[in-house]
Amino acid sequence: QVQLVESGGGLVQPGGSLRLSCAASGPDLGIAAVAWYRQAPGNQREWVATITRTDVTLYPDSFKGRFTISRGNTKNTVYLQIDNLIPEDTAVYYCMRDSVWGQGTQVTVSS
Repeated sequence: QVQLVESGGGLVQPGGSLRLSCAASGPDLGIAAVAWYRQAPGNQREWVATITRTDVTLYPDSFKGRFTISRGNTKNTVYLQIDNLIPEDTAVYYCMRDSVWGQGTQVTVSS
């Protein structure tokens, strides 16, 4: 079964940037669509971005512009670049592929 591990979160000041990583491991890994979601305290989990098997990138309108999803050269790592961070970006960020979720990485935006 695929396992996903997110990393790269942390405490950042408003206006800063972060690059989150989602590393997949497991037997018979192939290239798959990967999505990023986030969940802030008291809120539902919301979709942030998807990269398809053919590296087409998709975003909901509310996440276009500051969020960039990409796939690494090894194809088993997917990144989420977040620029110009605002306090409202504070959340746990999760990646998902093949209906498997990672454990999440905390992003806190605060001065």
